[in-house]
Amino acid sequence: MLSLRSKDFTVANVVANGREALEWIRANQADVVLMDVRMPEMDGVEATRRIIEEFPEQKIVMLTTFRDDQYVHQALNYGAVGYVLKNTPLEDLMDIIRTAKHGVVQISPDLVAGLVSRKTAPVDENHRPEWITFLSSREKEVLQLMAEGLDNRHIAEKLYIAPQTVKNHVSQIYEKIGTRDRMEAVRLVRDLGKDLRVL
Repeated sequence: MLSLRSKDFTVANVVANGREALEWIRANQADVVLMDVRMPEMDGVEATRRIIEEFPEQKIVMLTTFRDDQYVHQALNYGAVGYVLKNTPLEDLMDIIRTAKHGVVQISPDLVAGLVSRKTAPVDENHRPEWITFLSSREKEVLQLMAEGLDNRHIAEKLYIAPQTVKNHVSQIYEKIGTRDRMEAVRLVRDLGKDLRVL
């Protein structure tokens, strides 16, 4: 589907398991590896660990039907730059792959809630983090919707703005709060325990 629906993708190869993926990457190059999680011989999480150990700059996006937090955390800890569900719409998947090429972490909205629910100590209600003061009203809206699990396309639809405008806002948000990680940005908002739009 990626080859048929997109003019800027070339599917270099398809392999059957993590071992073959590792062997192929050793002999070839790919901008992004789309890695299944559960495979015979060597699963995708272990393959991700080994590939990034040997090739730290390799971008890997995990593709799975499972919402298992353990797999998500392991893959991200090993250096995966994306973790998406197989029911992700194709257009969204293509956007995720394009973004992953530049090293920006992308996670399916359905997985975000489980990841950020593992909170540390709650933030003092009287404490207002300094980064909030740097955000415009629109950026607060966008970041709040990100925290509610919406992806860029759905944020655009909700705010009646162009998807590219949302991407621009997200880039500005990352710069202002000091991260390039969507999950970390969402966690900051969740830890506040308040709606950014009223702060």
